[in-house]
Amino acid sequence: MRKIHNEITVHSASKEINDVLKNNYKMKKVHTTHFNQNEEFFLKLPAPFTIYSFPIHHDVTIPVPGKTYISALKDLLLQLLPVLPSVFSRVTYFFDPAEIFHPSFYQILKIKEQMYLYLLRLDLSFRPNDGKILIRGTNDTTNRFKTRNIFLESDLMPLKDVVTEKGKVKKFIIEQNISQTWIGETGRGYYIEGIWIDSELTKFLSKLFIPEGKTLYPYYPFTCKYRTLCNTLIDLSPEGRKQHLIYLHKAREFVLPALDQIQQSLHHTPFSSDLPEFKTLKSKVPLFWKNVWRSFTVQAYLNDFDMKEYSIEF
Repeated sequence: MRKIHNEITVHSASKEINDVLKNNYKMKKVHTTHFNQNEEFFLKLPAPFTIYSFPIHHDVTIPVPGKTYISALKDLLLQLLPVLPSVFSRVTYFFDPAEIFHPSFYQILKIKEQMYLYLLRLDLSFRPNDGKILIRGTNDTTNRFKTRNIFLESDLMPLKDVVTEKGKVKKFIIEQNISQTWIGETGRGYYIEGIWIDSELTKFLSKLFIPEGKTLYPYYPFTCKYRTLCNTLIDLSPEGRKQHLIYLHKAREFVLPALDQIQQSLHHTPFSSDLPEFKTLKSKVPLFWKNVWRSFTVQAYLNDFDMKEYSIEF
């Protein structure tokens, strides 16, 4: 799914999984919100749950998941839905044969005349410091393990179009506003590496809207993905999505006219708050943004393995 082009294909939507998502559970927040030291986002649940063994191999030319895969995903969701009902509320599951360990869910949102895609992707990878193996995996299946942490990615991104066929969503066309994030190569021979400015754009765009003296690290509200300005959500509830939608829309209204100038400044110099282009834009940021992050707090701590993690409250 992580491709430079501007399309996200909905290969297939499992009726069995989407029927499970329709189960009604009382909306409540029993989880806490965190980042680990690798800046990976996760929700910590009050009690352990089981991530079952998933088949490792899947032919990318087959757009439909196998029965074993669907069964394992269904068993996982039946554990998560009662404790994370707001996270999975109003989303639709779809299968991506190239990202089988990242089950995908979406919702289409709209503000004024602009459509946005909310994309939620779970990460089923086993991390030794975050879970306990129940059944060790094989060459064909993943570990079955218990954990309290569900790792995921959640993004809002602007849409140019939604392609449908016989009333079913088939493809999302992302509205790309960033011309090019690849700026060259470094090294020689086998050690040649590409130079990209995605991370520098993320720092520039996020820090632009964060008031002086406020620290949200490692959370970057506005990120450069799919060659466009996206919003990484911290509140995954339906109400949180609507609020983040307002944030992204307002941020785009302010920053789009200056994107070319921002890109040019980062082509030659890594991001710094001392960049003239950053200082100029920062002085013009609307007063609206002074209060947006007031209720956000980030607290660093050591987990049970003496590794740094961050707790986010809002």
